[in-house]
Amino acid sequence: MSLPLEGRSAIVTGAGRGLGRAEALELARLGASVVVNDFGQPGRDGSGEASAAPAEEVSAEIRAAGGQAIAHTGDVADHEQARALVRLAIDAYGKLDILVNNAGILRDRMIFSMSESEWDSVIHVHLKGHFNTTHFAAAHWRERSKAAGGPVYGRIVNTSSEAFLAGSAGQPNYAAAKGGIVGLTTSTALALAKYGVTANVICPRARTRMTEDVFQGFQEPADGHLDPLAPEHVSPLVGYLASSAAANVNGQLLVVHGGMVAVVERPKVAAKFDSAKEAFTFEELDELISPYYADRPPGETFAASEVLGLKRG
Repeated sequence: MSLPLEGRSAIVTGAGRGLGRAEALELARLGASVVVNDFGQPGRDGSGEASAAPAEEVSAEIRAAGGQAIAHTGDVADHEQARALVRLAIDAYGKLDILVNNAGILRDRMIFSMSESEWDSVIHVHLKGHFNTTHFAAAHWRERSKAAGGPVYGRIVNTSSEAFLAGSAGQPNYAAAKGGIVGLTTSTALALAKYGVTANVICPRARTRMTEDVFQGFQEPADGHLDPLAPEHVSPLVGYLASSAAANVNGQLLVVHGGMVAVVERPKVAAKFDSAKEAFTFEELDELISPYYADRPPGETFAASEVLGLKRG
């Protein structure tokens, strides 16, 4: 019996640690040949000297288990290095079938304290990094489709966060980047569907070095039990979305953690107000809209615990 991803090739960015590592291992377990990308900087803020070790160690782990993997240590936020990453997968495995974008950094600060460089760097790595690899992968699939005269196999799985849905007071750069990734994904899904390519985005809840502050204090399991926030709970969904079984899943946003997958609908209209005349006046808007928000404290938004549905220990 063949494996679900046998004969497929994949790129996983940010795959030297945490979620990316778990995803690369899962794709390999399902039969894919993997390019393990990681720039290898030790700081979660993108600081420190880049190292080949994280990508090479995960690649070696895959090969030791009988899979195929090679390391790439370039920076996906650099357009030309992203081009080289996609080209490496094509040269090594003959084609690219799957792209999983996971690379990112954090530079947290309140909006009134955030510097321009702190804003730019997070947007650069998360949003531009996702664009760069998607751009070159999409061009590859379009060319293959034209040569074949029909659809080809292509899968994109991007990584967002519920920070863009619920807000995150100290992460305006991160929340904005993750919201942008959702828009990038849905646009890409529409553009590439005719070529046989799907693009989906996940919001994982996982305990990694990127989220150690977010989940600090949340209950951890007793010895011998898998942490509900372990990256290993996220990676099976990535493997599924990368497979032929998910051919009809396209342009979707999914929240995943601890044995739960939730499909998020597009925003719905919560309330609608119509003008009695051709156009609204200030007075009419005040009369209609103000009562709707009258019982809500100023500045109220979704509490993180409410959106995450988690309990502190």
